[in-house]
Amino acid sequence: MSSTTERVRGVAAVALLCAASATAGQTPGYGIGTRPAPGELDRFVAVLPDGRGLPPGSGSVEQGKVVYQQQCVACHGETLQGGLADRLIGGRGTLANNDSAKPPMKTIESYWPYATTIFDYVKRAMPFASPGSLSDDQVYAVTAFILSEAKIVPPDSVLDASTLAAVKMPNRDGFIPDPRPDKLPPIDKSPHKSLAIAPPTK
Repeated sequence: MSSTTERVRGVAAVALLCAASATAGQTPGYGIGTRPAPGELDRFVAVLPDGRGLPPGSGSVEQGKVVYQQQCVACHGETLQGGLADRLIGGRGTLANNDSAKPPMKTIESYWPYATTIFDYVKRAMPFASPGSLSDDQVYAVTAFILSEAKIVPPDSVLDASTLAAVKMPNRDGFIPDPRPDKLPPIDKSPHKSLAIAPPTK
């Protein structure tokens, strides 16, 4: 064996040892991105239908009217009947009709089963030009305004985490529960017998 080969092997061994020791104390990852700093995720919400995840705060219908006029009216219209964006209210009873001349009207009032979803969606995605820019109090307020205009809550309502979760939406019972995936048979008893993806056909 030549001395050059021995030197190459020695350098390769040292390099492997250095690489192994450098990664020994690290958690596995994909080599992209960074760990979020403390507090960086505080602006994100994850609201469940029963209200878990709703932040502190509150807002009244009157306050919501002001927020709506400032942030929402350009897209959703003066009377929440739509414009550049979807209408927000109206359409109760139109989802399950058999009259082709009266197509279903999917709105917050006619379709959404939980009021907490309004808070979640508005907080994450609205206003369109600057999503996530509304404070929690503003989101509670504009949610109260929308629900009041839809005649779901009284015009003097003040919504917070507990009162919003207690709101019963008109279409709450209009959905059929989907028992999947926990009610599906085990894979060995299903017709598929495998979770593997079949190779492409040639």
